[in-house]
Amino acid sequence: MREKLKSILEAYKKKEANIIYLLQKTEEVFGYLPREAVDFFADELGIAPSRFFGVATFYSQFHLNPRGRNIITACCGTACHVKGSERLINGLRQELRLAEGQETTEDMDVTLEKVNCVGACSIAPVFLINKKVYGKSTSDRLLKEVRAIRGAKGNDA
Repeated sequence: MREKLKSILEAYKKKEANIIYLLQKTEEVFGYLPREAVDFFADELGIAPSRFFGVATFYSQFHLNPRGRNIITACCGTACHVKGSERLINGLRQELRLAEGQETTEDMDVTLEKVNCVGACSIAPVFLINKKVYGKSTSDRLLKEVRAIRGAKGNDA
């Protein structure tokens, strides 16, 4: 990990970049922002870790916990909510056997995240599965897609 972080830090210094750049590159490499990475950058640059966490928690693009190999993003904006996104999310939670407050399956295969809006209100309810947009989503269609990405794991996760 330390070598990867050093490489990110070198590029940061060459570009005279900002904290967002460091966090973006770290997220690209690790899929989330490990606490060790924040501590490393804070020590190397003499910047309080709270500044990094302040930026990371302000922008929804950053994640402080490991995420699954497959990412399902559920839109919870007004149009999607009205069209039943919460019911669909609950169905996915049951399918994935996610406990209350849990976003990622135990096997780290799938993360189900909720966002305020994806900006595709005309095709509500909207879900993204591994960045592919699924508009006018139905329970059957979502379950079919989830089972497809999980393969044989679908019913024994």
